[in-house]
Amino acid sequence: MSEPNLDQLSINTIRTLSMDAVQAANSGHPGTPMALAPVAYTIWQQYLRYDPDDPIWANRDRFVLSNGHASMLLYSLLHLAQVRALDANSKVTTAPALTLDDLKKFRQIDSKTPGHPEYRLTSGVETTTGPLGQGVATSVGMAMSRYWLASYFNKPGFELFNYDVYVICGDGDMMEGISGEAASLAAHHRLSNLCWLYDNNHITIEGNTSLAFSEDVATRFKGYGWNVEHITDANDTGALAKKLDIFRQTTDKPTLIVVDSHIGWGSPHRQDTKEAHGEALGAEEVALTKKFYGWPDEKFLVPDGVYDTFKNGIGKRGGAVRDAWMKLFDSYKKEFSGLAQDLQKMLSRELPDAWDKDLPVFPADAKGIATRDSSGKVINVLAKNIPWLMGGSADLYPSTKTRLTFDGAGEFEAATRGGRNMHFGIREHAMAAISNGLSLCDIRPFASTFFIFTDYCKPAIRLSAIMELPVIYIFTHDSIGVGEDGPTHQPIEHLIALRAVPGLVVLRPADANEVIEAWRVIMQLKQEPAVLVLTRQALPTIDRSKYAAASGVAKGAYILADAPDGKPEALLLGTGSEVSLCLAAYEALTAQGVKVRVVSMPSWDIFEHQSREYRDSVLPPSVTARVSVEQASILGWDRYVGTKGKIIGMHTFGASAPLKELQKKFGFQPDSVVAAVKEVLGK
Repeated sequence: MSEPNLDQLSINTIRTLSMDAVQAANSGHPGTPMALAPVAYTIWQQYLRYDPDDPIWANRDRFVLSNGHASMLLYSLLHLAQVRALDANSKVTTAPALTLDDLKKFRQIDSKTPGHPEYRLTSGVETTTGPLGQGVATSVGMAMSRYWLASYFNKPGFELFNYDVYVICGDGDMMEGISGEAASLAAHHRLSNLCWLYDNNHITIEGNTSLAFSEDVATRFKGYGWNVEHITDANDTGALAKKLDIFRQTTDKPTLIVVDSHIGWGSPHRQDTKEAHGEALGAEEVALTKKFYGWPDEKFLVPDGVYDTFKNGIGKRGGAVRDAWMKLFDSYKKEFSGLAQDLQKMLSRELPDAWDKDLPVFPADAKGIATRDSSGKVINVLAKNIPWLMGGSADLYPSTKTRLTFDGAGEFEAATRGGRNMHFGIREHAMAAISNGLSLCDIRPFASTFFIFTDYCKPAIRLSAIMELPVIYIFTHDSIGVGEDGPTHQPIEHLIALRAVPGLVVLRPADANEVIEAWRVIMQLKQEPAVLVLTRQALPTIDRSKYAAASGVAKGAYILADAPDGKPEALLLGTGSEVSLCLAAYEALTAQGVKVRVVSMPSWDIFEHQSREYRDSVLPPSVTARVSVEQASILGWDRYVGTKGKIIGMHTFGASAPLKELQKKFGFQPDSVVAAVKEVLGK
């Protein structure tokens, strides 16, 4: 059989595997994999610098399927290319990432082929996609990473990083606002290693896109500053190759290739409606389509020659590129041993030696310092010690105090790729998704904005947790302490919303020294994203010679002040800015002979992961008189105060007024806390 026929046979194998898997599951989207099989095949076989035998080597090209509902397209490719699986420690094994049996278990419980591609679950999946727009936005972070990595690690004669990022996306991605945010920033940074291939098929769940979408996407992207190309037939692999060549030759801007396709292209009966609703084609339509392809009436068939076609294509080419890179790196290690060690530590999420040297210590101070300010001092020390710790804010670094100011920190811009300060503009959603992309390339990113704007970041934060990426989110202006800005800027429900995200470590430190300890915890996380919630207003720096050391933060909650005999009759629980309020109430109650314990609880999540013995030692079950104090929604505090306790918190949105007036209005004053403790004690 001639080579062109083997190419077509391979394309049709992708199509039929996708049809069979969706039909077996009686669930999924067969049409897009059928339509885009020629596009994906061309990228993988002719362009993608990717070694199936080592799917995580550092300079591989990235392939992202942003329209993740078409997951069988990716699963078919991973199977046919015989991409190897990773073990639990991210080591490459000899086992395939996906077997035919895995394809047969599409969308079934505990399978490696879930409805949408999931990073970590399925080897070869570069990022979790599904929520539309996330994949394209994440790809911008991947593309940006290459430029920073190249600036830091590349040396004359040693081009360690030069990878490209290919993304398949669809109408849904284009409609979601995050794609516009990300595309705008990608053009600003002139990310010429980024190529989005837009499946222009005019179909969404409700029907034809003309119902709600009539913009000229090509003109829109030209306006952003992208190079825009167009092919009128997704089956024309020759035309696509010419456009991909143009992408590779473009050096000053990202590329969008508009690919005209039809859902279920290649089928004798287009299945627009069924595709839109995520339905199987039906046995009759599958049989007709296979007959149209000249295909045997056999399920999950991989004809002779198809595996070898992939092996001799992407396998041979990708393996050669990877082997050359490894040889180059061996020489690099001899000439630039320090940088090579940095790279190896970065790739394994290890920290440099003495990563926490020179961290500040804050003396006791009644006037104190805002936790955003103490965090700013800490992050500058850490970033100086950890070269790959970098990030920025959504146009707010003067307020979030996240600017890196040490010599050489610099700005990450098109003309200064080695800068560590990133500027995302007023694009909170894209910032969070781009940070996921940076983390997927093993940079340690931080992203900051006001706490209220987590509403704009939330979908990407959730994906950080699903993917187990150690992205650091720094959110300031954490409560009604914002004062005069009023309820639109005063986060109320945000703490409990983020605490509810599985695997997301939320820390709200009480003073400057708790901030230091929170950062110690965060930097040692390898598979958990963290949220650091900080104040705008100054908080007293707690006298640690009188009260407990801030190192208790490492356990999530700790006894800060206790009854003289260690046997309290009431517990005062607080986080962040309210801990100093609890201490003031504690002093007043102690003077009155009431035995009280103050517990600082910067992280519920970390505390819940401690032993039962430790948790009971901090919150003795026998002490049922409890009061919690937090300038946020009361939701969730009942798990700690119980049915006999009292929760001092927010029951409404805030108000616009000076902070002291707000504290008085909503009951965040020492007298109110003292009264609450006496109430639960029946005194």
